[in-house]
Amino acid sequence: MWFFARDPVRDFPFELSPEAPEGSPPGPWVLHRGRKKATGSLVSIFVYDVKPGAEEQTQVAKAAFKRLKTLRHPNILAYIDGLETEKCLHVVTEAVTPLGMYLKARVDAGGLKEQELSWGLHQIVKALSFLVNDCNLIHNNVCMAAVFVDRAGEWKLGGLDYMYSAQGNGGGPPRKGIPELEQYDPPELTDNSGRAVREKWSADMWRLGCLIWEVFNGPLPRATALRNPGKIPKSLVPHYCELVGANPKVRPNPARFLQNCQAPGGFMNNRFVETNLFLEEIQIKEPAEKQKFFQELSKSLDSFPEDFCRHKVLPQLLTAFEFGNAGAVVLTPLFKVGKFLSAEEYQQKIIPVVVKMFSSTDRAMRIRLLQQMEQFIQYLDEPTVNTQIFPHVVHGFLDTNPAIREQTVKSMLLLAPKLNEANLNVELMKHFARLQAKDEQGPIRCNTTVCLGKIGSYLSASTRHRVLTSAFSRATKDPFAPSRVAGVLGFAATHNFYSMNDCAHKILPVLCGLTVDPEKSVRDQAFKAIRSFLSKLESVSEDPTQLAEVEKDVHAASSPGMGGAAASWAGWAVTGVSSLTSKFIRAHPMATQAETNVPQRPMPEGHPAPAPTPLSATSTTSDRWETQEDKDTTEDSSTADRWDDEDWGSLEVSPPEHKSPESDWSNWEAEGSWEQGWQEPSSPEPPPEGTRLASEYNWGGPESNDKGDPFAALSVRSSTQPRPESDSWGEDNWEGLETESRQVKAELARKKREDRRREMEAKRAEKKAAKGPMKLGARKLD
Repeated sequence: MWFFARDPVRDFPFELSPEAPEGSPPGPWVLHRGRKKATGSLVSIFVYDVKPGAEEQTQVAKAAFKRLKTLRHPNILAYIDGLETEKCLHVVTEAVTPLGMYLKARVDAGGLKEQELSWGLHQIVKALSFLVNDCNLIHNNVCMAAVFVDRAGEWKLGGLDYMYSAQGNGGGPPRKGIPELEQYDPPELTDNSGRAVREKWSADMWRLGCLIWEVFNGPLPRATALRNPGKIPKSLVPHYCELVGANPKVRPNPARFLQNCQAPGGFMNNRFVETNLFLEEIQIKEPAEKQKFFQELSKSLDSFPEDFCRHKVLPQLLTAFEFGNAGAVVLTPLFKVGKFLSAEEYQQKIIPVVVKMFSSTDRAMRIRLLQQMEQFIQYLDEPTVNTQIFPHVVHGFLDTNPAIREQTVKSMLLLAPKLNEANLNVELMKHFARLQAKDEQGPIRCNTTVCLGKIGSYLSASTRHRVLTSAFSRATKDPFAPSRVAGVLGFAATHNFYSMNDCAHKILPVLCGLTVDPEKSVRDQAFKAIRSFLSKLESVSEDPTQLAEVEKDVHAASSPGMGGAAASWAGWAVTGVSSLTSKFIRAHPMATQAETNVPQRPMPEGHPAPAPTPLSATSTTSDRWETQEDKDTTEDSSTADRWDDEDWGSLEVSPPEHKSPESDWSNWEAEGSWEQGWQEPSSPEPPPEGTRLASEYNWGGPESNDKGDPFAALSVRSSTQPRPESDSWGEDNWEGLETESRQVKAELARKKREDRRREMEAKRAEKKAAKGPMKLGARKLD
């Protein structure tokens, strides 16, 4: 029977990359790229080939192998695995790049920032402090070739070949025998008399000075070049001069050197170093300190290196959310770091966290997710959206806080393309119907109408036919003027989804009713829309063969491309951080709370209400709809939206309304359905007494300016009409009658209380005068 010896190199769980060695620093080792066979993760492999007659060098390599295996410190090269045979030594470490190659690559890409160099040197000095002060070891090889950089930009100290004990129990320093390394030795080592008084760290601190010089000025040609600081920053020069001083006794301890450089105005006193130090100790920080740190972190990320953000900040953010209960504060920096990731990395690292965040009941978390959905929506697939995200998002439609309801409506613009048939055409339409009909915030009703117009192309043909006309018709009866404008623009943006019969019998009658609206902005948009629909009807009347072309989209299936015409209309109401709802709520905090069934009083003509972006009319043969900004809209949009600045963590859930959500869900078809009251045109009511026909007005005569706006009186005359029921959409009286009646009732109640008080005082006085004063000790008789 034959026995074959197993090859230990072949069985080694790591393999060398077929590429050329990444570096051959001065010394016995050669650096190769490698990977783990099982997982494919990248590593670095230092290889030493045993050569005959090089026993001394082999012993140095084996000592370095042992030192690296036993020393564990964040700033020292991390050992992973190793292999020792008679022919070679393999040392596997984390994936790193020699500092010289790293600096050269960064110079070609634009150079390293001073803050990155300050943190890199901070790490090397900290590693030296650990070796000297904690381990009583002298590195004896600090130079450019002994420093490596990992993928996060962290500097690691390696090159442990010539390390020896500071206590002298292991003999003196090993002989290097390499001229490239001996030039970093301090001058006192050439003093054979041994009279030079020095500290145990003196030699390493001299070599640290050589490393600082090389980092800023390139390879050190000779020791005399150290006299000229060259490009070393001015804030570092005084401390550098201490390192390369001729007297070894005055060279500072590594720990004191760090303190000096971190003093106010020092080279290592900057935001980048402070951030790294906090991240290294984040596990022992208080929750309040973590909250403050993450809140300020997003402001600094733009100035931090990309690799640092991806490989150091991102893991800490994920850990803080998963185990540290950091909450919503990690969202802003998390999505900012996510911009540096590839699509595959985003799917693996960010999306699982985002999906988990949507199930949170924290209001601050929910609103931050909704506000920043645009940054991650492209990475979400349809099954994830429909099964794990949409069921949680729809809870925002029922939230008592108007900001969350508003952001939930706006988020539907991004989610709609990924929703399935049931969620989009049934569930979402149910919520939209209830919001448009019952929400007490007028701007939210307006945004609901605008969002419906934008997602109309994603709806099925049957849903479009059933919903759009009813929804936009209802919006034209809203007491909030911008909602009425949104209804008109909704008709215009979805014009290609209506048949000619619907245009003539359902849409134009509604639009014609708005030509006498109290608000001029509503009337202007109504006239533009009427002209556009009339031009389509007229073109088909002149050439009936165009009917099929004009109505080609009426029964077409839902398609994202069909929404191109509506992609930009009234964009202020749905997208962007400046929203009409938030500004309206801030400007009228009390009015918005009691607006449920209280119609708004029309504003004076000189101060029109903010309106959605107006839609310009088209030519006779064009089906495209252009948009333009209104002056009032521009002024509103210039106001900064401060919803992001609110402390959402302190929001409290308001008490539920008397009506349970289930009741709204069960009878939405009866009360909130867009179809109710719009399937059959209602008979027109007679105009109020004294109302003149539109043809009786002098539209272009010179005396029109003296008479003022002929529509302004309509709102006054309409106040005498009885108010119809809430579901009736006739000639509604939208004056503030209920508000005035409340004021009158309050005044009458106050007068009654005053009269009652006077009456009681008069009775007491009369009774006292009739009985006279009571004597002391007398008993009062009733």
